[in-house]
Amino acid sequence: MTEAWQQALSRVPELLAAHVQISVSALALAMLICLPLAIWAARSPRVAAVTLTIASLIQTIPGLALLALFYPLLLGVSALIGDGISAFGFLPALLALTLYALLPILRNAVTGLTGVDPAAQEAADGLGMTGSQKLYYVEAPLAAPTIMAGIRTAAVWTIGAATLSTTVGQPSLGDLIFAGLQTQNWTLVLAGCLFSAALAISVDLLLGLIERGIRERRRIWAWAGLAMIAAGLLVATLPLMIARDNIVVIGAKGFSEQYILARLIGSRLEEAGYAVRYRDGLGSAVVYQALSEGDVDVYVDYSGTIWTNQMQRSDNLPKAEMLEAIAQWSSHSHGVKMLGALGFENTYAFAVRPEDARAKSLRTLDDLARVSSDFNFGTDVEFLERPEWQMVRDAYPIRFKNARSFSPTFMYPALVSGEVDVISAFSSDGRIAANGLVVLADPKGAVPAYEAILLLAPARAGDQKFVAAINPLIDAITVDNMREANYMVDREGDKKTPRQAARWLNEKLRE
Repeated sequence: MTEAWQQALSRVPELLAAHVQISVSALALAMLICLPLAIWAARSPRVAAVTLTIASLIQTIPGLALLALFYPLLLGVSALIGDGISAFGFLPALLALTLYALLPILRNAVTGLTGVDPAAQEAADGLGMTGSQKLYYVEAPLAAPTIMAGIRTAAVWTIGAATLSTTVGQPSLGDLIFAGLQTQNWTLVLAGCLFSAALAISVDLLLGLIERGIRERRRIWAWAGLAMIAAGLLVATLPLMIARDNIVVIGAKGFSEQYILARLIGSRLEEAGYAVRYRDGLGSAVVYQALSEGDVDVYVDYSGTIWTNQMQRSDNLPKAEMLEAIAQWSSHSHGVKMLGALGFENTYAFAVRPEDARAKSLRTLDDLARVSSDFNFGTDVEFLERPEWQMVRDAYPIRFKNARSFSPTFMYPALVSGEVDVISAFSSDGRIAANGLVVLADPKGAVPAYEAILLLAPARAGDQKFVAAINPLIDAITVDNMREANYMVDREGDKKTPRQAARWLNEKLRE
């Protein structure tokens, strides 16, 4: 078995347990909401029309968007009531997945209850049954197979959509899929997809056994299905029940450098005796908020990101002054400790193909502005909505013919293949030199400095053992070493995993 498969499979038990936990919780909550609501709707056509319309509208919202919407919503609720409601991880994922599971359960339950044979209902009335007795002894048993079919559909949908909960900090098998897509490690993608599909198929088969037992009035089948589901839940969630002390949660955004640095930090902390978990693929706003609330203990960010996104600053200061201002603001506003800069910068850098640079005399962003109306622009999924893009447009009259967003993994191939003509590259990315790309100068200093900085959660700021374990990383990583480590993960052929690249980088630091 290759090291890539070993590393992928080593993460499966914990991620599978978290995936089962969030999927089952969402499905159970959806059933608690839908079944009483379906009884009401079955007796009132107006209620049925309203509830089914609302459930259908919710279903039209993409799952990823639904997850993303709950993050700012919960932040606002927490700020309004002054309570410690976490907008990170389990709660936003639970609420979004619950809403996503409503439609199939509600629709099938209403269909099943309204489709009960009128003769059976008349017979129940003739026997003098009350409404609750008729529901329990007649309507529910006859409608149960249809209701179970809806639950089966909701279960499969929920298990599939739960892979997206990675984006709001809830661990799931999606962690493997997102990390694999960003680093083009198809072993991780395959592992995540296989175990997610196996989980969905297994649950569907067991629910199908329960449905058949109810339909054919064979209770032994229904109880067998329930027993196997209960046993599966127990086995799948065992990793979450094992108590572990000194667990450290390391956050990472969704690109190779972040995965590598997270594993580098993790290796240092493991040597110090801490157990480590990773929360990969997080957005800039999500990960900083999670750090300030203690849901993440440590992660690497960039000075320009904090400066523009969190502090809402649009002015440019010298690097040392900017770092000092960030350290003071983070500490006073959120209790976050900036341990220091790692020693390299990873700023946004506009890159073009060398033949275009020669043919059109492109050396600076002023030159790019001159030809921008003929150029297609490729960027990562965040840049077009970030303040830095507005700062660049304010400084230079750039108006591209078209703009497209890519995963960072696919942005460079898009430029090399000619799909786009210029990209918002990252200055520490080894693929710039590997592809011979030309980085355009920013003579007006529109883009702020992007020093890689190590940030600690408030609860870890005073942990001397914790600080001592990772403090040697400060001012220790050169941009050349970071580029090489990044390229190990991003290059075609002979790819390394982020853990292998982190191991190489760690050895370089100790030379």
